[in-house]
Amino acid sequence: MNIDNITDAPDILMEFLEYHSTVRGHSDLTITGYYMDLKILFRFIKRRRGLVSRSTPFNEIDISDVDIDFIKSIKIEDLYRYQSFSPEMLNSPNALSAASRCRRTSSVKSFYNYLCNKRHLLETNICQELDMPKRQASLPRYLEESECERLLSACDGPFAERNYCILMLFMSCGLRVSELVSLNTTDIYEDHVRVLGKGNKERIIYFAEGCREAIDDYLVVRNDEKLSPADKNALFISRNNRRITVRAVEKMVDKTLLAAGLDAERFSPHKLRHTAATLMLKNGVDTRALQEVLGHSNLNTTQIYTHIDNASLHEAASANPIGRKKKEDIEG
Repeated sequence: MNIDNITDAPDILMEFLEYHSTVRGHSDLTITGYYMDLKILFRFIKRRRGLVSRSTPFNEIDISDVDIDFIKSIKIEDLYRYQSFSPEMLNSPNALSAASRCRRTSSVKSFYNYLCNKRHLLETNICQELDMPKRQASLPRYLEESECERLLSACDGPFAERNYCILMLFMSCGLRVSELVSLNTTDIYEDHVRVLGKGNKERIIYFAEGCREAIDDYLVVRNDEKLSPADKNALFISRNNRRITVRAVEKMVDKTLLAAGLDAERFSPHKLRHTAATLMLKNGVDTRALQEVLGHSNLNTTQIYTHIDNASLHEAASANPIGRKKKEDIEG
């Protein structure tokens, strides 16, 4: 959701969202997450305080009158109750997942930090005492090298070259799906791709010969004759002759996973990004180089601004065995 499409948020929330959009340069996805989390908070507080009729559907509770006095009235016990509340719980006992509770708490903390430290509208920040919900640590799922080969071999049909190239970029370069769909033909160079990541931060990712071959094979069959001027430079094109969407990529990945005999329920484009990271680490890539490749600003707080020279990034590309594979290696 673009911030310009948000019409039901109170001024105090819109100012917060605009700050993160314009000053912090956060993506539409991040802005949407903040908006939804805080809209649910305001509706939850209104319902909890009896400020609206119980007969009013939760999603129709008006929040346009929320102001700083309303915010000041919120207590920390309200926030703890909100952490695990979901509108669906009104009709179902299912609780939010730990990941959702953590994301929601992070949104609230960010909002209160803005009000205290940027706008100076609150004397005390009650969120300083708000604990993050405990999350069970789990290792990210990833494909083994042999499973990557099966997935690449399963690319078939009229979009085989495109799909093969997309999968290779995921598993070789560790792109986010949002980064992949936004790629333009002008972002591809001889041995690297220019990526615009979170917070509009640009980074360079080098790739090996197998990935270069996949790109070249796709560019041969890529047809931009029917593309609109707005999509003319899009690297990946959908069957509708538009820039490919995130959802279209997700569906393609699911379909190809099934064709390869792999569990589509366990894997996704983001898990293919985990696959790239895991294979690089297994093959000796330095953690700091991996941080640069993946565009992680917080992978390690002592390494946020660590400079990685181009030689290390070249090594990261070459160390991933999937990126070195050519079609004859897989099909032979």
